[in-house]
Amino acid sequence: MIPHFRYHPDPLGTGAFTKGDPQTCDCCGRQTDIWYNSPFYSSEDVECLCPGCIADGKAAEKFDGEFQDSASADKVSDPAKLEELTARTPGYCGWQQEYWLAHCDDYCAFTGYVGMEELEEMGLSDKLEEIYRKDVAMFDIEDVRENMQNEGSMQGYLFRCLHCGKYFLYVDCD
Repeated sequence: MIPHFRYHPDPLGTGAFTKGDPQTCDCCGRQTDIWYNSPFYSSEDVECLCPGCIADGKAAEKFDGEFQDSASADKVSDPAKLEELTARTPGYCGWQQEYWLAHCDDYCAFTGYVGMEELEEMGLSDKLEEIYRKDVAMFDIEDVRENMQNEGSMQGYLFRCLHCGKYFLYVDCD
């Protein structure tokens, strides 16, 4: 069972966790058939983390690590929200440096990887100018419109505000 993560509500669906043959969690020592499969920034060599050790913050504490680089996240006024994001929220895999978006003075939920095709299916492609965060991604909007493909060289990362429900898009390249 995967605990609820406010800022990453479907970590199995986004690939942050893998389900398979049991492995031993490096933090708690228990067997788990679901383990973390995304970035963990630590000087320790950590191979396997179970969802519970991420959710309760024990993995970040034990290995003095972060699941999201605090310098690569929007700023919010409550430091407890940054601590929840970096120490108790599964990250996502980006081409370059992952960046976590915020809105309404809180971090957004990472909803998944997208290209223009996925935005079209969600009815968001015509709102690209509204949702694209060029201030952090820095690509020309026409380049995004023409080149962003899920699992392509230009990858989109979709977030949704927990408070107002608005979508936001971060983009990077390989």
